[in-house]
Amino acid sequence: MAIIACLAIAFTSCDQKKEDITDAVNKAGSVETSVHISHIDSSRDILTTEHKVWVKNSLYKTVQYNDTIPSLGIENRTAENDEGDTKNVSVPKDYEIFITVK
Repeated sequence: MAIIACLAIAFTSCDQKKEDITDAVNKAGSVETSVHISHIDSSRDILTTEHKVWVKNSLYKTVQYNDTIPSLGIENRTAENDEGDTKNVSVPKDYEIFITVK
């Protein structure tokens, strides 16, 4: 019975409303963070994390960190051009990005 209750809680928590998603940054006082991963070569990617500190509607400071991380390799996908023609191509695998804020 405890397992069923835990599963019910887990599935309920996955269906939360995303009320905290915004289209605009509050520039009166906030920290705006962006994360981006670029492919360098077949064995390395670069992880770029940028923080913009906004104070009284002005950009106070921008802090950027770059870290080299291992590439995840290559995967095969089907690509389609504007005319609808398809072709099998090899592309670098992408990392998934998860952010936890406390």
